[in-house]
Amino acid sequence: MDSSAGLLTKLWSFISFLPFFFLLFILGITKAILIGPIAFAIMLVGNSAVIIGLWTAHVVWTYYCVARTNRFGVVFKVVVLICLPLPLLLWPVVGIVSSILGGIGYGFFAPLFATFEAVGEKVKDKFYHCFIDGCCSTIKTSCTVVEDVIDFCFHSYFSYMDELRENLPPQEKPFDIRLSLFPCCLLVILVGVPLNVILITCIAIWKSPYMLFRGWKRLLEDLIGRKGPFLETECVPFAGLAIILWPLAVIGAVLAATIFSIFLGLYSGVIVHQEDSMQMGFAYIVSVVSLFDEYVNDLLFLREGSCLPRPAYRKNTRHEKNLEGSDHDMKNRRDSPQNLENTLHQTRSMKWKIHHYKPVQIWDWLFKSCEVNGRIVLRDGLISVKEIEECISKGNCKLLSSKLPAWSLLQCLLTSAKSNSDGLIISDDVELTKMNGPKDKVFEWFIGPLLVMKEQLKKLELQESEETCLKELVMRCKNDIPEDWDSTGFPSNDNVRRAQLQAIIRRLQGIVALMSRMPTFRRRFRNLVKVLYIEALQASASAKEGNNIDEP
Repeated sequence: MDSSAGLLTKLWSFISFLPFFFLLFILGITKAILIGPIAFAIMLVGNSAVIIGLWTAHVVWTYYCVARTNRFGVVFKVVVLICLPLPLLLWPVVGIVSSILGGIGYGFFAPLFATFEAVGEKVKDKFYHCFIDGCCSTIKTSCTVVEDVIDFCFHSYFSYMDELRENLPPQEKPFDIRLSLFPCCLLVILVGVPLNVILITCIAIWKSPYMLFRGWKRLLEDLIGRKGPFLETECVPFAGLAIILWPLAVIGAVLAATIFSIFLGLYSGVIVHQEDSMQMGFAYIVSVVSLFDEYVNDLLFLREGSCLPRPAYRKNTRHEKNLEGSDHDMKNRRDSPQNLENTLHQTRSMKWKIHHYKPVQIWDWLFKSCEVNGRIVLRDGLISVKEIEECISKGNCKLLSSKLPAWSLLQCLLTSAKSNSDGLIISDDVELTKMNGPKDKVFEWFIGPLLVMKEQLKKLELQESEETCLKELVMRCKNDIPEDWDSTGFPSNDNVRRAQLQAIIRRLQGIVALMSRMPTFRRRFRNLVKVLYIEALQASASAKEGNNIDEP
């Protein structure tokens, strides 16, 4: 009796919501029609002008840097120079098409989402926000996208090319292709590409009915129970649209598998070159089909593993075992009660989810940490107001944008090492570990080395005087060779200890250099520097007023 009453209550709640939903939907569509073309025009015109305007410079500089680099061997350099016209010609096409699709998608969906979010529980004056939200913010974000594209084309690209022209370290050898293995690589590719395309496409087609009916079943259950994507008001129209368009999503998944299988077949040639064995290349062709089948089974919650053979395609199988272990850990995390509970009880809005997405949190933490530590280093005289002025007026932020984030990361590492934490203490109540850290590959290269450096600092057991001097050296010293510290007054005379600390600092600066090439980094760092500059001017004005009052 209670279950039927609860079902009727949910059904009545859903039916009574429909008129309200349609009114909001019509309002959102109207806003999208008015705001969408403006956002689309900004992104298309702005991005296209930058991409086309700098295309000639990119072509010339790319060929120059590849021709001058000593990181590539002669054979590989010739191959790259021959193949460069294809990506260089595709770059403006891809950039403009992406701008068109991004402008249409964001310009249409952002005002529509904002209209539904305006009726959330925590929003006051809902009537006003239903009409206003998503208008100015959509146009502003479109301008921000153009600004990030400009930063990438003007700064990030040339930074990558400058790194390519840097001299190769003495202990490293230039990357090259062995011509003796080229026939074997070509033979394996000629066999692997058609075989992988046929087998992987067959598996995708065979599993597509499971994907179709399981997706419909899950969406309809969420629709009846008002949970999952149907729980949040702003997601209801798109979740309902997903039910109708789900067959297109299944067809798209099959096509994506077919396209992706081409690159998997091409990678078989790389395996032959890496392992110096044609047999390993053929083993990879068979094994990758089994890996794809297992991945699809995990994705659709079918039986674990695959009935297809999986021969070893690496002479050193440790890497494959690590991959299998990581897959097993992923399954355990997926099937854990906490993860199932989080999946079933989605009770937050989309903005909340984006804000609490771990990579976004870490990115926000980095800039908040730079802001806090920027005040400290400015107070201690490690950076001057003149350096900040040059960064703002002349755009000369290269030194400041590498030193300040490195100082902030070092402070985090020292705090985490002294607290005997298993991870990184990024704030007073947040500890980042391998278990709760983001699983994104983009952030693994960032967090993994930091955890290693934290353990190294813990073993070194630095004294307080060494920590203080180390922070100053990050800001003032080049740290390229051990002799750079001879006249710095570092407390320890142990050359091994100094070399270890210098290696940590250089690694920190290398991580920051990679981060600084991300388009959002440059924009957010400029905003941070402006905040520091305004506070420095205010502090200077307050100090002058205090001196004037003290004068008789």
